[in-house]
Amino acid sequence: MAWEEWEQSKAAAAERYTAHVRLNQLPADQGGDGPDLISNRPAWTKAGGDIGALREDISKATAHLRDGQTGLGRDAGCLTATAQKDVHASWEAYITKVAGRCGKLSGLLVKAGNDQSETDQSVKAQITTLGAMYADTPTVGGRTKE
Repeated sequence: MAWEEWEQSKAAAAERYTAHVRLNQLPADQGGDGPDLISNRPAWTKAGGDIGALREDISKATAHLRDGQTGLGRDAGCLTATAQKDVHASWEAYITKVAGRCGKLSGLLVKAGNDQSETDQSVKAQITTLGAMYADTPTVGGRTKE
């Protein structure tokens, strides 16, 4: 087999088995115009607090929803009232779950901010400990470095 044929065979094989991938992306000179992402403890704490406030609002709305059901007896004698009680039970269960999710998410966001902050402090403390643990020993006798 001639060298040229060998090169053609290699090229044909490579073409058959090469995955053709095309990434859709912006050209390198076009970036987003928005502000940089900020990730610090106050930002995480605020996000957690906002979600916690949403939970409180949901709880208030649930109380109002419950108040709206007063006056409907056990059997109001009306199909519409019975249907309304069923819908109310469904919505109250749903809203209670949403409030629970908000509470959990609020705690997780605050914890994430604390963990990030503690990570930096923890690393600094560990480096300080290592520095103290492996500090150069003082000179004994002889001359000190000048």
